[in-house]
Amino acid sequence: MPCTREELEQRERQTLAPYAQLSAETRGRVFPEEPALWRTDYQRDRDRVIHSRAFRRLEYKTQVFLNGRGDHFRTRLTHTMEVAATTRSIARALRLNEDLAETIALAHDLGHSPFGHKGEEVLNKLMRGNGGFEHNKQSLRIVEELEQRYPEFRGLNLAWEVREGLMKHERSFTVPRPNGFTARSTSLEAQIANLADELTYSSHDLDDGMESGLLSEDKLRRDVKIFGEAWNHVRKTNGALPEELRRHFIVRTIIDWQVHDVVENSEQQIFDSGVKSADDVRRQTRALIQHSADRRKLNGELRKYLYANFYLSDGVSGPNHRAGRMLEELFRYYLAHPKEIGEGAQKRARKTGWHRAICDYLSGMTDRYAMNDYQRIFGIPR
Repeated sequence: MPCTREELEQRERQTLAPYAQLSAETRGRVFPEEPALWRTDYQRDRDRVIHSRAFRRLEYKTQVFLNGRGDHFRTRLTHTMEVAATTRSIARALRLNEDLAETIALAHDLGHSPFGHKGEEVLNKLMRGNGGFEHNKQSLRIVEELEQRYPEFRGLNLAWEVREGLMKHERSFTVPRPNGFTARSTSLEAQIANLADELTYSSHDLDDGMESGLLSEDKLRRDVKIFGEAWNHVRKTNGALPEELRRHFIVRTIIDWQVHDVVENSEQQIFDSGVKSADDVRRQTRALIQHSADRRKLNGELRKYLYANFYLSDGVSGPNHRAGRMLEELFRYYLAHPKEIGEGAQKRARKTGWHRAICDYLSGMTDRYAMNDYQRIFGIPR
């Protein structure tokens, strides 16, 4: 006999911590639907995210290096998959809802623009006075409005708890909460996805930086404490290794240490808080999923080094600045020629205005599509 949704929900009740968000206790969807036979609500939402067009486009969107720069550099899609894997590991260790945490992680970058954070910065500047642009808000906009997969409603009609997790830094949330319920934090599952994103990008951007030759192992050993400690650990436990294998083990060691620290420190934070339910977590004034103070300091040193020596280096910032100017010129072109953005975007413009419709159109582009579109319009080689 197939394993039914009811059986899966019962397994959650039996195995998850009392402060985990249970599938059977979801606050539901904006548009009510019949439950799935063999999937919980969060498993269903995970599948909806993976099958969305916005998810597929992440394959050709920048993580750090512009798409096409190299076959082994991370893209926004591979970054997302790595975040989801880390998220699931931490959630499992803490006996939280892996399916909810993974779904939030898979959806967290759906709204990212082409050309990485430079593209986001450009669109935010261009949208000043018209609501701005921020990729977390855009991710929510995609799953609530822009994806068109079902005849009964716009968007993906995801469960409330998934959309809650996509708000990330927002203080307000568009879905009404029950009367008398005040929330100051998101679920533990959402907090894990948020922290796993930061943990993953710093560690794997370090890997890409060494792969590109823009970061030096010798300088990292000297200037970044966590890297030096990991290098010494790998040398002590594995001896001399070939360069590529050594780099892999160093980065893996850093990630392992970070994950262990998150699990151990968060378990203590949860215990000390006294929370007994998922809504108790939401009433907390601070996140309970955290690194220890020592690990936060080490991670902060690594991020500071990456910004100064990698993200702002000529090899990264130069191409990204040129791509940002390309995106700005496309925005201004479509603002002057709005009838060229497509029928669906034109329909939305009647409701949202041309600025938002054009922003939606451009932010949905992949790096490759935006560069080809620029060449088509302006006739200038990208």
